[in-house]
Amino acid sequence: MKAIKAKSFFAGIHVKDMKSLACNCPTEVMPDPAVAYISLRQSLGKPAVAIVEKGQKVKEGELIAKADGAISSDVFASIAGEVTDITELDCAGCKESFIVIKGDGSGEKSYFPPLKDATADEIKARIRDCGIVGLGGAAFPTAVKIAPKTPVDTLILNGAECEPYLTCDHRLMLEHTEEIARGARYLAKALGVSRIIIGIEANKPDAIAAFEAFDDIQPVILKKQYPMGSEKHIIYVTTGRKVGIGKLPADSGVVVQNVATAYAVCQAVELGKPLYERIVTVSGGAIAQPKNLWVKDGTPVKELVEFCGGESQTPKKAICGGPMTGVALASYDMYTHKATSGILLLTKEEAAAEEPTPCLNCGKCADVCPMHLMPMNTAFYSAAGDFETAAKLGNTMSCIECGACEYICPAKRPLIQAIRKTKAAVRAAAKKGGK
Repeated sequence: MKAIKAKSFFAGIHVKDMKSLACNCPTEVMPDPAVAYISLRQSLGKPAVAIVEKGQKVKEGELIAKADGAISSDVFASIAGEVTDITELDCAGCKESFIVIKGDGSGEKSYFPPLKDATADEIKARIRDCGIVGLGGAAFPTAVKIAPKTPVDTLILNGAECEPYLTCDHRLMLEHTEEIARGARYLAKALGVSRIIIGIEANKPDAIAAFEAFDDIQPVILKKQYPMGSEKHIIYVTTGRKVGIGKLPADSGVVVQNVATAYAVCQAVELGKPLYERIVTVSGGAIAQPKNLWVKDGTPVKELVEFCGGESQTPKKAICGGPMTGVALASYDMYTHKATSGILLLTKEEAAAEEPTPCLNCGKCADVCPMHLMPMNTAFYSAAGDFETAAKLGNTMSCIECGACEYICPAKRPLIQAIRKTKAAVRAAAKKGGK
């Protein structure tokens, strides 16, 4: 089906995509870690609960932790070996519980039986049982997302990958086009829809061309505009439908799934393979050899850096994820998760890590906000500890944390930090008030 052009949306920013570092690097298979540190917090919502014990032998793909409630996901062993510890570790500034597995090199696997001519209910159950989550960054449990409370008529595959540097989705679309398409059809069947759209940014013409081969999937060429990959924005530019504040995409008749999620669904249905590995982009000016790697969950970040030749120079900043929405790393003592899309080592020039200065009251942060918010209000009142006013005047809870405001700020104010701090304070207050 011939690709069509999408609409554009209000505001947003135009950033250097920096994708040339890794976009032409075919995926390589990262060797299994000798020891895998598998977090129980692998999705949005509650962490999973361990069901294995220290000293227990496990196979690759074996269930090791059960989802705790509806908004949670099962966790699986990414390597075969022995559980040597179940412990709490610091991970990017947060305490998380981990199951530690020492590999035995056997490569023994434990998958579900493949599904043949699967029904919608069988597909939904398989997606849940395989612990599939959204792989675009949010890690929302896919089983919940494909069971909307309102009728939907359209499935959108998100192939925008608008974050600079990241090329994992791009490589997946080129190397596993057929599997993504089949995964999309399984998702559409589970949802009971026949309309499938895939939105791909214009800087990936080869991926756009690859999906023009299908008669049942409509490729839409997205303008190179950040944050084009945001759910509400990709829905608007591909369908013209608007998702109101406080509403879900399903309220507009649409469900959005990342292309990597569709690939994982295909593997779950056809192979019975749970989600425990993904493509991770390792890039930036301070890495010797940028690469796209198939990485098992729980692989130490330092092993990814070593596999890519190590540092070419001392990085100014290391980031897990993309430069706009990712988390800065104090060290390489961290481990990959289901939603880890990239590890970036940025030089001083790339990181632009200037010290912040007082707000200039220029209003640029509000001008570029794709959600029409007032980030300066959130920052001002949160700095004074008045989080209630910060949330009210900044409409902070509607923020998608895209980072456009902080990127454009000439004073280099830590706006996203203020926004996240305000959200955390508001949620804590609501939780305390509900007791």
